[in-house]
Amino acid sequence: MEEMGPRETDVLIIGAGLAGLTLARHLLLSDPEIRILMLDRLAEVPSPKQKVGEATVQVSGYYYSRVLEMEEHLLTEHFLKYNLRFYWKSQRGGEVWEDLSQSYIRKISNIATYQIDRNLFEAAVLEKNRESPGFELIHPMTDLQVSLSETGGAHTFRFAAGGRTIEGRAGWVVDASGRGRFLVRREKLDRPSPIKHGTSFLWVEGRLDSEKCTNLDRKAMRVRPERSALGHFPTFLATNHYCGEGYWFWEIPLHGKTSLGLVFDSANVAFKDVSSPEKLVEWICREYPLYARDLPQRKILHHSGLTSFALDNGQTISPARWALVGEACRFTDPLYSPGGDLIATYNTLIADAILTRDQRELETKIRFYEPLARAIYEAYVPSFAVSYCTLGDQECFSLRYAWELTVYFAYYVFPFINDLLTEQKFLPAFLRRFGQLGTINQGMHRVLAAYYRWKKENVVLAAPEPVFFDFTEVGALAAAELTFYKVGVGLDEAKQVLDEQLDNLRDLARWTMAHITAAVLDDPRAVTNAAYIRGIDVDDLQFDPAVMAERLEAACREASEVYAWRFDVPCMARFRTERLAPVEVPAQAVGR
Repeated sequence: MEEMGPRETDVLIIGAGLAGLTLARHLLLSDPEIRILMLDRLAEVPSPKQKVGEATVQVSGYYYSRVLEMEEHLLTEHFLKYNLRFYWKSQRGGEVWEDLSQSYIRKISNIATYQIDRNLFEAAVLEKNRESPGFELIHPMTDLQVSLSETGGAHTFRFAAGGRTIEGRAGWVVDASGRGRFLVRREKLDRPSPIKHGTSFLWVEGRLDSEKCTNLDRKAMRVRPERSALGHFPTFLATNHYCGEGYWFWEIPLHGKTSLGLVFDSANVAFKDVSSPEKLVEWICREYPLYARDLPQRKILHHSGLTSFALDNGQTISPARWALVGEACRFTDPLYSPGGDLIATYNTLIADAILTRDQRELETKIRFYEPLARAIYEAYVPSFAVSYCTLGDQECFSLRYAWELTVYFAYYVFPFINDLLTEQKFLPAFLRRFGQLGTINQGMHRVLAAYYRWKKENVVLAAPEPVFFDFTEVGALAAAELTFYKVGVGLDEAKQVLDEQLDNLRDLARWTMAHITAAVLDDPRAVTNAAYIRGIDVDDLQFDPAVMAERLEAACREASEVYAWRFDVPCMARFRTERLAPVEVPAQAVGR
């Protein structure tokens, strides 16, 4: 095999997928003179195999469109996304779309999000990268060897491509190799994830619009009274989630095709039951029969799946000038589409680290970047490892998502759109507040999971008629969305926004706990009695009906002052359904 002279590059990126290509684009926009060598083992880049992971949310949508300047491509070649919508079967069944209960946000996001055809988008980013003389992609390559410097000096590499052996030195090495996880395996960085979920997914030919799975005629579809709640924007543009206990499946539109995928807790669904495209279609049509009108007749373009997909590892960025991003680093669960957000956030930190030439300054930055990268990931984990069961009930999940989205808007989107995550004077304050929020977040997911289990034993979960709920009826979420319009703020104002939003979230935690108390005890005083509400310790949230009853009775004897909520509280009576047995007040609360 012919050997070539040594290559010198500023950055060696292993993997030409979404994470690696967007990192290269980020770097080239920031420093047009930078030299990037990208390697991939595939003969075709992007792969002709259809790629999963099409939905973006506010952080990833903003990153791909505005930071990477791909907005025109996204608007012309992909669908604009209409938020996330969630569906549950009512007691009317699930034979037609109008049988389903829905939770959603009716207004479209002011920060544009997109349903991206991964293959098409990656090809467009690659084309942009190739316009830079400092960028080179070599593929297919084999026998990659990398020797990482432990002192911050140049790393050495060697690989085979096109019948030649190529070796050289790189200032930085970034692993974006996906599930190949080149550096994680080499450096023994793998950590087990508490998330034990699987997935099976496919693409079918043409646009599948479940709203048309109906018995209504065309006019009746347009003017049905429920439009006053649901709105008129095309629902097929949303990431549509069809939910049940421990599972959900998505429906995502792409040009000329529709993406469908089931994600499930392995305790609720066995992978063997959905492992083939035929089994998956049969499962979807059985659980949500409206799909039987259309889906079985569709041509299946591609299918794949994973028995377990969550990933973790022990490090993100090293002061020795190497890093990991994308699935080569971490992945939680596709619910809420956080994968693109992790890419956007990690790329931002990694690019800033790469562009920091001074070693001492780099080490200072990484002391903040590393805990930030881990904290942003770990805040997702309770959603998937603790309260996944709440997908089985619209009320429980709506409480959960209103909480999570309020956190996301205030503590993920707001700092990102203000370019604050690489501001050294901002990060200590952010991490302190985020740490305080973490304790509340963990308690919230424990309580919501316990409330779901209580409801499953005591309440008929499916409503007699479809229920419609706009998440922004929760005033705390509407308040957090207003941070989208606080742009270009100084550090002092940014810290003030975080403080205001932390107070907002604390009150949301109190309201959620008070609402759950009122529902469990069938006593509306829990959401109005100031003494009871002030006594809720948001740093130690617990679901214990006996304690809740005892505390509420004591508070009502003490005072009848009405609590002044910081925000409008929604009417949750729409979720009340028949109890399986009368409410029993715990004995220790009687007569006190």
